[in-house]
Amino acid sequence: MDMHTVVVGTSGTTAEDVIAVARGGARVELSAAAVEALAAARRIVDALAAKPEPVYGVSTGFGALASRHISPDLRAQLQRNIVRSHAAGMGPHVEREVVRALMFLRLKTVASGHTGVRPEVAQTMADVLNAGITPVVHEYGSLGCSGDLAPLSHCALTLMGEGDAEGPGGTVRPAGELLAAHGITPVELREKEGLALLNGTDGMLGMLVMALADLKNLYTSADITAALSLEALLGTDKVLAPELHAIRPHPGQGVSADNMLRVLAGSGLTGRHAEITGDAPRVQDAYSVRCAPQVNGAGRDTLAYAAVVAGRELASAVDNPVVLPDGRVESNGNFHGAPVAYVLDFLAIVAADLGSISERRTDRLLDKNRSHGLPPFLADDAGVDSGLMIAQYTQAALVSEMKRLAVPASADSIPSSAMQEDHVSMGWSAARKLRTAVDSLARIVAVELYAATRAVELRAAQGLTPAPASRAAIDALRAAGVQGPGPDRFLSPDLAAADTFVREGKLVEAVEPVTGPLA
Repeated sequence: MDMHTVVVGTSGTTAEDVIAVARGGARVELSAAAVEALAAARRIVDALAAKPEPVYGVSTGFGALASRHISPDLRAQLQRNIVRSHAAGMGPHVEREVVRALMFLRLKTVASGHTGVRPEVAQTMADVLNAGITPVVHEYGSLGCSGDLAPLSHCALTLMGEGDAEGPGGTVRPAGELLAAHGITPVELREKEGLALLNGTDGMLGMLVMALADLKNLYTSADITAALSLEALLGTDKVLAPELHAIRPHPGQGVSADNMLRVLAGSGLTGRHAEITGDAPRVQDAYSVRCAPQVNGAGRDTLAYAAVVAGRELASAVDNPVVLPDGRVESNGNFHGAPVAYVLDFLAIVAADLGSISERRTDRLLDKNRSHGLPPFLADDAGVDSGLMIAQYTQAALVSEMKRLAVPASADSIPSSAMQEDHVSMGWSAARKLRTAVDSLARIVAVELYAATRAVELRAAQGLTPAPASRAAIDALRAAGVQGPGPDRFLSPDLAAADTFVREGKLVEAVEPVTGPLA
């Protein structure tokens, strides 16, 4: 575990800090400014709670029940009850990294001083994170509006010492037992605090931040793999020339073309189709080869926009009502997940298209009628050996699934809370399906990598000289234990190992010493 410390202040956080806490186990501390902001906002809430006039979230019910004034003797019970009643999630347990991101991002908003939560509640949130205690959060329960309600409620339940949580060793136990084992006192919620722990886009935002990090690696890996396929197919790298992309100046397109061109530098295969195969000169490569920078690049530009949205949300304080600097406590709609939900869906669309074009290049590598001299299915002994035939089937099945996942969740809305919450974002659902899409995309790119490296090795066996970067990728893949078929053995395609190689960033690490840093 990465035990460096992330300090939570009043002005939001960064994507790097989210990942450090969610995936790296970084410790969390509240800054002195955050503690003071928490205390100042709490003084405002306490003053409003003492007045006879009802204030939403402080001395009233919630949602469709907001018109009921709650007497002082029932307010602590009200805050406990909203957590208990909203902890109604169902389905499989959500991944530990998602729950840690969810909790950390809720702490980020609490620390802003706009929620009215006491400093000791925020400190308990930090203590739970630092102890490695992870609330049990379920797959279903958020509509992405009024916050990720059920997921955040299960986290708040843990702070109260109720419900189930996972300990540092991975064992699920009653939360009260885990808190006691780590010397953490359960919180006793007061006015507004239960509501403040539930109203946020934290789950969908955490999943967006992690998806962006994973997709950045996958897009670079996809550029490398597309270059390897172009090389194996004896394609031309002239289409990657900077002057061609300068006249259509989409930033991502230029980046992808440059990545591919650097991978192919020094290749003895590119542009030699007629010379090597004896066929008529090829005027143009297929779209899946020639247009790789355009498709990969458009996806990169989408990632860039999604990162802008994530950055804005990371700087936000999302709650309802909020405590303003002038002392007002005002209701608002900032908890609506639409901005995050849209980009989550957009990323699922571009991921599906990247998977689709990758699969088309794989199919071309395996088809003897289109691979320009490569054996059928890249088999060692075609007929006796089916080669990578079924690897492409697996890839195609994943692509089909990704196309279904690309259907936007944010286009739907199911009213809730007796029509008070009559338009919701479905952002949590968008985030959950994006996680599945990213996972599938890594596998799809891995299948193309497996096929492309096999094809380049076959060209090398014919006496041709691959690009140095291609050779580096192949050598690293083999050194990592990812073996291909050979004359003295028949091996099932080692796709799982290739998948690990891609998703852990090892392909990029292998190539960059030759190409220089890739974007």
